[in-house]
Amino acid sequence: MSDAVRNREFRAIWIAEAQSILGDHLTTVALSIVVYGRTGSPLWAATVYALTFLPALAGGLGLSQLADRFPRKTVLVVSAVVQAVLVGAMAVPGMPLAPLCVLVVLARLAGAPANAAQNALTREVFTDDELYLRSQDLRGITSNIAMLIGLAGGGFLVTSFGASWALAIDALTFLVAALLVQLWVRQRPAAGNPDDGWFTAVRWVWGQRRLRVLLALSWLVGLAVIPEGLAAPLADQIGAPEQAVGWLLAADPVGFILGTFVLSRFVSAENRKRVMGVLATLAAAILIGFAATPNLPFALLLLMLAGAAGAYIITVGATFITWVPNDKRGGAGGVYRTGLRVAQGIGVALGGVVADLVGSATTAIALAGAAGVVLTIPVALSWARVRKADSSEKD
Repeated sequence: MSDAVRNREFRAIWIAEAQSILGDHLTTVALSIVVYGRTGSPLWAATVYALTFLPALAGGLGLSQLADRFPRKTVLVVSAVVQAVLVGAMAVPGMPLAPLCVLVVLARLAGAPANAAQNALTREVFTDDELYLRSQDLRGITSNIAMLIGLAGGGFLVTSFGASWALAIDALTFLVAALLVQLWVRQRPAAGNPDDGWFTAVRWVWGQRRLRVLLALSWLVGLAVIPEGLAAPLADQIGAPEQAVGWLLAADPVGFILGTFVLSRFVSAENRKRVMGVLATLAAAILIGFAATPNLPFALLLLMLAGAAGAYIITVGATFITWVPNDKRGGAGGVYRTGLRVAQGIGVALGGVVADLVGSATTAIALAGAAGVVLTIPVALSWARVRKADSSEKD
């Protein structure tokens, strides 16, 4: 991974992304506290929280096309500045709830083309596939660390200094990101053809069998996130203290960080492609262990192991972007990211429904693991055939 950091353009993109993610999670915590403090309504708090990611679903398919139609550096800089202005407006003390919700939606919509441009531009920066994959490992590790720091520090920052400070810091991170990209990333012409239809990349992706298999592998993550949505009832069921909810939420990303490090350090890019299906199946199978209603240490271990196996998703995403032509990477990346977010949202919702029906969080998680194994095996077999065909074409 150190070789990737030596690339000046990637270094700027990487630092810009990491500190922006930290700021975004400060904002998530701040909004939750502000809205609940004003309304006393869990529904309102949950609604505003949902607004932090729902616009990304709509923008992922539509606005991501901008990353192909305009120079990607320009998209990143303009998007960051727009988000800085919108989040800065959210930081105004006493901002009424309705305008606050509108600003949340607009800020997240503005981030959709930036995410697509960032993923596509990172692939342009590296000509070597192995080095590119290592760069994605580093992005995955730092993103999860930034998320943990943002969520852990957000509550302290808001309660100590007020929500406006947390939102102002987030606005500042976008300005820093814009400056880093402007100074250190090379300007490139727009990669796409402006005459292409708006959803040309989306239609192209669906016409590629190997990309559909990669999408299916990514959607399986929707079952793996079910424990996150059930962290509070899980802690209660296994007799863990209230503060254990935070530990349960942190276990998966910690495992993901460790798993990503091991794969990046010890497994070649080709071998990582070979074991993607196995790791996807393993990530689901580990959750079946919750059928035994584990105590807290065992539950944390299971979640960490599942998170470590789930690190396969970085190879899935990197392979997907690599197999897409440069002129379609913005729109195609939007398809990938949107599908991933939808799968996660549906997974968490289904987990809650099943837990209510069976009256047990551990049983719901174990059922998710069993369903994951059943669904993953045919996808893994399809991936093995796709990889074999791809290897034959190269030979």
